[in-house]
Amino acid sequence: MPSFAQTHARVTSYYVLQDLQDIRQQLAHAARWKKPVLIVPALASEFTDPENRPVFENIVAELSGASYLAQVIFGLDQASEADVRLCIEICKAKKLNNYVIQWNDGPAIKGIYDQLEEGGFDLSRRGKGRNVFMGFGVAMALGATAVGLLDADIKTFQRRQLDRLFYPVLVHNYPFSKAFYARWNGQRLFGRVKRLLLDPILLALKRKFSEGSEEKVLRLVDFLLSFDYQLSGEVAMDMWLLRKLRYSLDWGVEIFTLIEVFRKASHVAQVEFTRKSFDHKHQRVSPDDPHKGLHKMSLDIIDTLLHALIVEEGLEVGEEFFRDLALTYESIAEEIIKKYSDNAEFNNLTYDRDAEEHIVYQVLSRAIVQAGDHLAAPSHLAEKMLRLTAAYDDFKPYVEQGLQQTILALEERLREESLEVRHLPSWERIQWKLPEVASHIVDALEEDKQRFK
Repeated sequence: MPSFAQTHARVTSYYVLQDLQDIRQQLAHAARWKKPVLIVPALASEFTDPENRPVFENIVAELSGASYLAQVIFGLDQASEADVRLCIEICKAKKLNNYVIQWNDGPAIKGIYDQLEEGGFDLSRRGKGRNVFMGFGVAMALGATAVGLLDADIKTFQRRQLDRLFYPVLVHNYPFSKAFYARWNGQRLFGRVKRLLLDPILLALKRKFSEGSEEKVLRLVDFLLSFDYQLSGEVAMDMWLLRKLRYSLDWGVEIFTLIEVFRKASHVAQVEFTRKSFDHKHQRVSPDDPHKGLHKMSLDIIDTLLHALIVEEGLEVGEEFFRDLALTYESIAEEIIKKYSDNAEFNNLTYDRDAEEHIVYQVLSRAIVQAGDHLAAPSHLAEKMLRLTAAYDDFKPYVEQGLQQTILALEERLREESLEVRHLPSWERIQWKLPEVASHIVDALEEDKQRFK
């Protein structure tokens, strides 16, 4: 069985020691035979809202200097025609010339979504995941050989951060690169989902699996733990890997991407984005509403992680597994909260320990049990029903008519539905089924280009 050290060896870490003068020269040299493309998924409010617009304008201005990028794709959601024209004006004003607009609400790109739906691919769930998924398709259609992903709400973005992200993929030929950074603004700590949920639940899973014989699952958990910030949205990858990855359409997109990378890439890199404060928009906790904010994000992440382990990796779990996991998680989260509280006190940072503990006990621990019950309910319920129908003669007439076979068939159907609804297939699979999709995407982009001339 590979040790943690061997698992960790799959991840090479690039740390910021200094801004090397030749990084950009090497990127420009690599771009002579490679075609790197950047995707920036954005809601229209990122640039139409006066409060958000300076952040977006700074990102566009910084990107205008990244001459090694073949194209910058802006995936626009919830955007009117006037909003698209405003985005184009900002690009022109900031001298970004190699931009491509992916207008998700326009008739041209909507036609691509319709083709995919007709081909059997469910894209009914709107959001960032769907936007990014189409952005990958656009990059593929444009002939990209490497693709990067950048959020549109980074308040402290600088071009050198993007240079660092692309460097391992373009210069050192890593198939995947992921950014990491400290989530703080100089006064207080952020990154609550990573600190309070993901790290503790991964450590809880590691503790449980270390006691058993689930070697395959333990290797995956170790791989996820080897990343300093698993939930960063800034990644770069080569097209070979991108074509093979499946996609998530909810808040589990980052963790599912890492799980897919674990399965399909041999060596990857993580890059220190910055040593300075890193800031972007933050989600409200919404403790009483599981459909909003940090509460929804946490449920999606837990669901994605446990689904990958139980449904896709075939982990066998008993009925008490999730409650035991929640208790172990709480214990580890307590230790982590103390660590952050002590660290904040030492560095004179604002830290509300009571609020953090409240999130752990009232939102996240309950979410683990809730997600677990949702995933395991069909099999546990089927097991109970089979035992019940076999134990009493009252059910014998129904058993003879196929009751137990119906129960097993229903369990299998529910399991398959869970697997189908969760993720989209790879673009490689989509191209196999719809071989003309790339040319149709190019036609849609050209139609919009003519519209906004």
